[in-house]
Amino acid sequence: MLLGVLLRHLQDQRFAQETLFALGDVTLAARVAQAGARFGESAADYAAGACARFSDGASDEDWLALMTALERGSDPAATCLRAMIDWSLKQDAAPSPEEAGCGCGGGGCGGHDHGPG
Repeated sequence: MLLGVLLRHLQDQRFAQETLFALGDVTLAARVAQAGARFGESAADYAAGACARFSDGASDEDWLALMTALERGSDPAATCLRAMIDWSLKQDAAPSPEEAGCGCGGGGCGGHDHGPG
C-alpha cells in the first residue's frame, strides 16, 4: 500500500486500529491509543498526526534514519508509519523545555518566560 493511501485511510478508526495491529507490535498499538487519549485524540488521529508532526519537525538525522529503515524494510508504507509514530511518541514523552530547563541560565534568552524575578 502506498503511504498516501495509508494516511488517508488512517482517518477511519477501525482501519487505523487494524493497521497498527498489522505492524505486528501490540505494544505500539497500545502506546498510540494511550498517547491519543492523553491528547484527546483517537488512535487514528494520533497516528495520522504523528506523520504530520514528523514531516514538520524531524531533524536531518531523523530523516536519514527513516531512509535507512526504508532500505531495510519489506513494506515501505508500514516501515514509514512505524518510524514516524515511534518518533512522535518519543517527542511526546520528552520533557518540554519548561520542564527540563531551557539551558539559557535564566537570563534574557527571549525565547520564553522565566517567571517572576
